[in-house]
Amino acid sequence: MGSFKDIFDTYNWDQTLQSIFSKTEHDVLRALGNTKRDLEDFKALISPAAKPYLEQMAQLSRQLTKKRFGNIIQMYSPMYLSNECQNICTYCGFSMTNKIPRRTLTDSEILKEVAYIKSKGYDHILLVTGEANRTVGVDYIDNALKLIRSQFANITIEVQPLLQDEYEQLLESGLYAVLVYQETYHRDEYKKHHPKGKKSNFDFRLDTPDRLGKAGIHKIGLGALFGLEDWRADSFFTALHLKYLQKTYWKTKYSISFPRLRPHSGGLEPKVEMTDPDLVQLICAFRLLDEDVELSISTRESEIFRNNIVNLGITSISAESKTNPGGYAVAPESLEQFEISDERPTEEITAMLKSQGLDVVWKDWANNWE
Repeated sequence: MGSFKDIFDTYNWDQTLQSIFSKTEHDVLRALGNTKRDLEDFKALISPAAKPYLEQMAQLSRQLTKKRFGNIIQMYSPMYLSNECQNICTYCGFSMTNKIPRRTLTDSEILKEVAYIKSKGYDHILLVTGEANRTVGVDYIDNALKLIRSQFANITIEVQPLLQDEYEQLLESGLYAVLVYQETYHRDEYKKHHPKGKKSNFDFRLDTPDRLGKAGIHKIGLGALFGLEDWRADSFFTALHLKYLQKTYWKTKYSISFPRLRPHSGGLEPKVEMTDPDLVQLICAFRLLDEDVELSISTRESEIFRNNIVNLGITSISAESKTNPGGYAVAPESLEQFEISDERPTEEITAMLKSQGLDVVWKDWANNWE
């Protein structure tokens, strides 16, 4: 059985970008008029030619989201377990080269953080670590899952790429979903931003969703870090990846996230700026491409932006996030991975969502770990 890499290798980055920029108003109107849209339509909808049609895209995106998901929006909370990392990544505060105090939470500290998160009402949690196999390898993650699985309906992880049998092991321990961002699909730029560590292996990371699909993970989250390369090309390759996975592992659910490069302790300026209208255009384009895919927005984005985007296609949102291990209750002063933009408390975000006619959902299915 092949992998996404076989398809990916048939594409050329520059030609793909040129194809997107060559889309015309006619292509955009055809894409908007179609009821089933393909990747060529997606190219048209993320192209500069679609800019004048942003309002129309937003209305369509809203309609499709309401039709498929109703007025529901899912709340989740990230919890950072460790900032130890063996990789050098130019854009990350946890990068091995940054001289910061490192911390990995103990069992009692994990439970203390969980108690705070539960007190806010969360039933979906995202566990995040740096990529350090010796300190936060599979055994550590497995232990963390077993420790907290009875307290959450849904546990997602965002950790280093693992092997298929390791994902199978974690599935047995209560894992529901895995987020794995390619960061950028531009092979040369990827190497530039990941010069050292296991993460420097572009192909191993690219094949991770295939290993997840084969392991039977319930949900896979994809995305690119916007700012490292041209957002339009990276978004096309994310969509290409999504469509391949949906066809190959059709029992699995999928989500797309939209992280933009944020300030951190190492400091990297975006190579390519992605404006707020650009991000709105992209979120709407993904919804028009796929009615079923879950679309998530984090606290990287500003209050105003999040207030305005939640009704246009987004299905899940985080609130009151801390990007440092122990940030909720154990060690609020420890160093963050990146700066949060929307710092409003959970209660305020919930009130904002309800004021827009959205039904806030904390839990959408029960686990079997009681």
